[in-house]
Amino acid sequence: MDHDVDQDCEGLLCPLPVLKARKRLMDMAPGQVLRLRATDAMAMIDLPHFCDGEGHSYLGSEPFGLATAHFIRRG
Repeated sequence: MDHDVDQDCEGLLCPLPVLKARKRLMDMAPGQVLRLRATDAMAMIDLPHFCDGEGHSYLGSEPFGLATAHFIRRG
């Protein structure tokens, strides 16, 4: 999936992927897409929940080596 910004959160445990996503998204323009790479399985639950609460769009995920790439469109 196309993205504008990449955030490496591999090896980080909950809640760090969400906190790093929040910080990175604050510096992005509305409509830009963040690809966040995480190895923590809880990111699959935490990131969509975070997006719902903050007005961002969770676009889905795909395998990325040993990690999962999550895609978020800034609201």
